[in-house]
Amino acid sequence: MSEDVFKKIVSHCKEYGFVFQSSEIYDGLSAVYDYGQMGVELKNNIKKYWWDSMVLLHENVVGIDSAIFMHPTIWKASGHVDAFNDPLIDNKDSKKRYRADVLIEEYMAKIDEKINKEVEKAAKRFGESFDEAMFRQTNPRVLENVQKRDEVHARFAKALNDNNLEELRQIIIDCEIVDPISGTRNWTDVRQFNLMFATEMGSTADGATKVYLRPETAQGIFVNFLNVQKTGRMKIPFGIAQIGKAFRNEIVARQFIFRMREFEQMEMQFFVRPGEELEWFAKWKDIRMKWHKALGFGDKKYRFHDHDKLAHYANAATDVEFEMPFGFKEVEGIHSRTDFDLSSHEEYSGKKLQYFDPELNKSYTPYVIETSIGVDRMFLSVMSAAYCEEELEGGESRVVLKLPAALAPIKLAVLPLVKKDGLPEKAREIIDNLKFDFKCQYDEKDSIGKRYRRQDAIGTPYCVTVDHQSLEDNTVTIRYRDTMEQERVAIDKLADIIADKVSMKNLLKTTL
Repeated sequence: MSEDVFKKIVSHCKEYGFVFQSSEIYDGLSAVYDYGQMGVELKNNIKKYWWDSMVLLHENVVGIDSAIFMHPTIWKASGHVDAFNDPLIDNKDSKKRYRADVLIEEYMAKIDEKINKEVEKAAKRFGESFDEAMFRQTNPRVLENVQKRDEVHARFAKALNDNNLEELRQIIIDCEIVDPISGTRNWTDVRQFNLMFATEMGSTADGATKVYLRPETAQGIFVNFLNVQKTGRMKIPFGIAQIGKAFRNEIVARQFIFRMREFEQMEMQFFVRPGEELEWFAKWKDIRMKWHKALGFGDKKYRFHDHDKLAHYANAATDVEFEMPFGFKEVEGIHSRTDFDLSSHEEYSGKKLQYFDPELNKSYTPYVIETSIGVDRMFLSVMSAAYCEEELEGGESRVVLKLPAALAPIKLAVLPLVKKDGLPEKAREIIDNLKFDFKCQYDEKDSIGKRYRRQDAIGTPYCVTVDHQSLEDNTVTIRYRDTMEQERVAIDKLADIIADKVSMKNLLKTTL
């Protein structure tokens, strides 16, 4: 997909009530967005899909909801005060600021694109006899690009791990990376910038305490580890899940809701015995990828990307990446966090945060596997995969959101063919019966064709049309969004037909 398609998705989100710029009547607030009437339904359905997959399907995973404000020493213990930084670089001509690591990653992605184009051209030229593996190993242009990429990648990984800001700048200079706006290579030095928002709690007269808006939800889980373990009589291995807001002062916030300053996370911390963490890391990788693929957007749209630089607390880390309109990007991180967090909080708080294992008859600090997914990024990936422009017979076209039915904001639209003869009343009667089970919408404005198009654009899987025959024999026409096929069904069968397809339960079963 191209940048043009991405622009269309952004405008579609606004036009149909999915996402609005925050504070728009005051010219907006950069990198902050509001979810509209359709967006909030889709977002809630995504959260339910995640929450139920965690706490319903796993007996040993429970949920909490911790506060956004936390004791400031927590962020010292977690490493955020000292190490939660982005390497930033400015272009002196455009006066724009960029993340140095992202500029280099985008440069490497362009080399990958060149390689893939060479492969695609050769595949077309040679047809069925094409041996892709052999071509990649022998073609001089491919080999040259692979070598170039690998050399940059090796330097980049080392610079990140050594926290060598001068080398990051040097890579940008050596690769002749230009500012996309000014087209020049007039770069400043690379500097570190802390991403946490600070504020004050309490009145200044009493001496206010400096506190932070949490940059992640995970720490709220760690500091409640013993509370949950003891009150829930939890046995290791067990997990604690949480959905909540987090805040980061992103200097380079762009790509719509992909990188925002106020965002929502769905995180689960899974506590395991030391020594078993890598086995659980592999298991959770598998579980999480199945969850993503169950949505049916196509397995090729997902891949794992192992980290070049491990965070100070991790001994294994990977991202689930999704093919967004602007390339493969991270939607979820899976990390083996060792015992860093609990040990650090134990040290800073002076409280013991250990688990007594009755089977081993000893106490220890558990290791942790984290799965952390951005709700907003997940929302964007779902919208990107579902957005579809179709050419129809007779020169017509339509824009349709092919959302998984369980996630669709509206499950059923009920449309009276005309606004008279008792048809609106019959349509209302159908909605009154079904609204307890499904989010329904009534629409009587415009021609039936235009109403179908509106429902296609918001991703409604079923439209039911009430006509004069409905008054005689209690049947209606049901139209299916993806195929546009229509069939006549009895009104009393509607609930069963819709329930089967839009059921969260049926979607969850495919994740197992």
